[in-house]
Amino acid sequence: MTMPADRPAVAGRHQDGLPDAPAVDVDVAAHIVMERATFPPSRPSLNLAAGRKFVADRAPQLRSNFASAILLGLRFVQARLISVWGLVVAAMFCPPYVFAVFAVFSAVATFVSIAALMRLEAVFFRSSDRARLGLAFRLAMAVGATFLIFVIAVLAVLIATGWVAPAVAFFFLISLSARSLLRLLWAEATAEGDFRAIGNSNVVQALVQPAVMLLLIAIFGPKALALFMADAVGHVLAAAYLVRRRRTALLPLVQPALWSLHSLREAAHRWRDAPRILLPSALLSFGFTVAPLLALPYAANPLLAAHVALAMRLLDMPTQMFGTVSGPIVLNRLRIQAGPRRRFWLRVVTVGLMAAAAALFAGIGFGAVLADDLLDGTKWAGVGDVVAVMTLFYIGIAPVGTLHDIAALARHPSWQITTNAVALLAIIAAMLWFGALSPALLYVVGGISVARMLAHVWFTWTHCEQAPEAAEPDLRGHSLAR
Repeated sequence: MTMPADRPAVAGRHQDGLPDAPAVDVDVAAHIVMERATFPPSRPSLNLAAGRKFVADRAPQLRSNFASAILLGLRFVQARLISVWGLVVAAMFCPPYVFAVFAVFSAVATFVSIAALMRLEAVFFRSSDRARLGLAFRLAMAVGATFLIFVIAVLAVLIATGWVAPAVAFFFLISLSARSLLRLLWAEATAEGDFRAIGNSNVVQALVQPAVMLLLIAIFGPKALALFMADAVGHVLAAAYLVRRRRTALLPLVQPALWSLHSLREAAHRWRDAPRILLPSALLSFGFTVAPLLALPYAANPLLAAHVALAMRLLDMPTQMFGTVSGPIVLNRLRIQAGPRRRFWLRVVTVGLMAAAAALFAGIGFGAVLADDLLDGTKWAGVGDVVAVMTLFYIGIAPVGTLHDIAALARHPSWQITTNAVALLAIIAAMLWFGALSPALLYVVGGISVARMLAHVWFTWTHCEQAPEAAEPDLRGHSLAR
């Protein structure tokens, strides 16, 4: 019943070939029109063959990425188990206040390392184009080097005025530099899908840092400086491993011919939202994460303060494990999502992140309560109950890092600043209301953390439209490729 589309119109017929007269039944005419609207002009068999070839060509890569993701998880679990046992053994020899001081040192070093790259590592995932990745990598390197020079000047002033001991300042600078380099290298490896390198670097740090910590405690005694030194050595060796592992991929990104002030200025202008929006949001988020440490000096019970510091140190490990395993996998997969499928995929991911965090830390809290009986009569008696209370806080903390990275790729990421600022103000107000560190304050802090996580999830569901740059992977400008 179909007629050629180019047949000339004749009397009693329309140009589409259907007669004006009611000789043809209306149902038949409708069937003809639906056929023309539904069937593609090409052969279905060819489309099916092309689809099979598409899947066959990409199946090995998909299997490789999935295997690497599983390996990343196993490597990080292995690394953190080693670290936990080293930390537990060290806790047997060090007094509680040493861990409280080291917790502050580690928190400050991590906080400053976030600002070192101005969050430019987040733009690595906005495009799949390697030339654009190289430009962002070089800009992050230049910004990081400039920032470290500024830190050196500040530390020199602090040493001259007697605020910081020279040895502490030196190991702080080494730890900060290594942490900043690790952030840069982890972001590059994640963008390229090299999960194996990320996992192995964590194993290197987990093997070296506790061993060096115990060795230095045996040599110098249970002093905070020994923990500072071990922290610096662990991060330096992890960064050195990553540089060696990724050298083949990194060298093309930093060739001398690619460096120019013009390209760096242009890149800084293009990605100016990183220091203006992403950096303040990340700093506020980290400030919220370490906010309970602010209450430690005001604790009426010094032993409770030490228990909170140790609990945060112990729970920080599974939190890092959660973010390091989930973040690279989610970001690597997010680069290929677009349109309505992207929003649906994000909703599934956020639900999975919440469920996984709740299950992980609920299990840790239950195990801590059971293990607390083993510590009766020791200086750490009661720390299990503190760990159980703090798990509520970390249930809200663990998924937020990955949610931040997802929002960094969105069209409107500025809402992160408001959410994190309100949450930080709420936790500070709670501390001022209670006036001193107490178990009740820890429960309130945990509730605020969970509420903050739910706010991030809601914004991820409703405000994570794809950024324009993420939708344009091809690099057209010659100046950007330079």
